[in-house]
Amino acid sequence: MANDGSPKSGDIPPYPEMIIAAIEALGDKNGSSKSAISSYIEEKYEGLPSAHASLLTANLASMKEAGKLSFVKNNYLKADAPSATPAKRGRGRPPKDPNAPPKPKAAPKDPNTPKRGRGRPPKVKDPMADAVKEAVAKATTGMPRGRGRPPGPSSAKKAKVATEAASPAPGSGSAPAKRGRGRPRKVAV
Repeated sequence: MANDGSPKSGDIPPYPEMIIAAIEALGDKNGSSKSAISSYIEEKYEGLPSAHASLLTANLASMKEAGKLSFVKNNYLKADAPSATPAKRGRGRPPKDPNAPPKPKAAPKDPNTPKRGRGRPPKVKDPMADAVKEAVAKATTGMPRGRGRPPGPSSAKKAKVATEAASPAPGSGSAPAKRGRGRPRKVAV
């Protein structure tokens, strides 16, 4: 049957006593879960009522409301345990500690140092990039630049296609003129 130290079926103590004994016997510093308490009670005591799970839940809730137990992260702790009530941080900025030592004052600024300007400081310029830009500028100083976008490598192809489209194909009579880009001009009536 059971061990010699376990009580008989008629000697079941009240649930609050069994719960406190289970929490002390399990001895977890973070508390004991409901399932751990239940399994400990089932192992130690025989002849528990069939409604053991619901009785345990009801007694845990009533002990928690009475302040005998505290419930932290799904674990039950005895109320007199040191970590039973963790300090909850409230909303907003925490108040300053009046007992804290004052911050050391910064050293006085040297009046000869230049004052820092407003806004973002300029980027540090790369001396090599400046030299390359100057060399390119010197090489192209005498050349005139044309207006608009510079011609690309396919500009010769575009010119050829445009001349073919402008001249009608031989033998077809009259070919429709190729339209230019953009919206067509208004025709005055």
